[in-house]
Amino acid sequence: MIEAKFYESEDDIVVCNLCPHHCRIQDGKTGICDVRKNQDGKLISLNYSEITAFGLDPIEKKPLFHFKPGEEILSLGTWGCNLSCPFCQNFEISKTSPQEKKIIQPFEIVGLMKKYKVNGVAYTYSEPVVWYEYVLETSKLVKQENEKNYNVMITNGFIEKEPLKELLPYIDAFNIDLKTFDEKIYKKELKGELENIKNNIEFLYKQGKHVEITTLIVPGISNDLKLLENEFKFISSVSQKIPLHLSRYFPRYKYDQMPTDIGIMKEFYHLAKKYLDHVYLGNVWNKNYESTYCSKCGETLIERSGYNIKFKNLDKNGGCIKCGLKEIEI
Repeated sequence: MIEAKFYESEDDIVVCNLCPHHCRIQDGKTGICDVRKNQDGKLISLNYSEITAFGLDPIEKKPLFHFKPGEEILSLGTWGCNLSCPFCQNFEISKTSPQEKKIIQPFEIVGLMKKYKVNGVAYTYSEPVVWYEYVLETSKLVKQENEKNYNVMITNGFIEKEPLKELLPYIDAFNIDLKTFDEKIYKKELKGELENIKNNIEFLYKQGKHVEITTLIVPGISNDLKLLENEFKFISSVSQKIPLHLSRYFPRYKYDQMPTDIGIMKEFYHLAKKYLDHVYLGNVWNKNYESTYCSKCGETLIERSGYNIKFKNLDKNGGCIKCGLKEIEI
């Protein structure tokens, strides 16, 4: 445990300013995320250095398709989340403090990177925003160790601007989980705010960060055709170059709707392609919807089948061999 950042005290209450909830937390209680606690007038991070999920993953699993393709990345996760998605795909990790967990200090992560011979760390599996102090300290050490090292966050993007700004020098790429484009559902069902997440996507892109977006297509939550088209238009208004991952839903946690129909997934794919250069389907297992094509000449740059990839017409700088357009950050 460690004292948290971004809070203020009001008598025996602390107000957490990490995310837009601005939880007012009484002594001995935690905020919505369950991992930030008022302990004798100080806000304490309960999950600092607690690792509940750890692995070496292909970076494509995050998913990040246009950043360091083909590389393995050290993936770390903890417990806690500041949203309340009834269809959570990682609820075993995010929703409760697990019985089994490892304590790994930030400096030890650098040693593990050397051991496994990787240059990247992903803060993933649950919600790294509520692991803020650990992510900040670890990512600093990762960058200090080697100029080739990098950090990525797989996040719901629900964070206030000041803490996000402090992370910027250390996080190189983000995949933002944009769960729906329905503001009412965000507030009522997920306990979040769409506008905050939209603003953060735009802010990160304008700051020069690599941004990819994932939307899980959940029946009754994110499968409205008109709202999806509005989402595609919004992303395109930031940049039509932002890769979009549309992922097929399966029943999890408190949500028991049938899995999303593959035919509908393909329909959404083609609609998204009207606005965006790079669209991918997840959990569909079809290389035609997983591979990367040059947006200028149409050549296949990277052929994907699951997490197996083949470089086809991609040069060493991330450009198309045929026409020269750079599409990938190598």
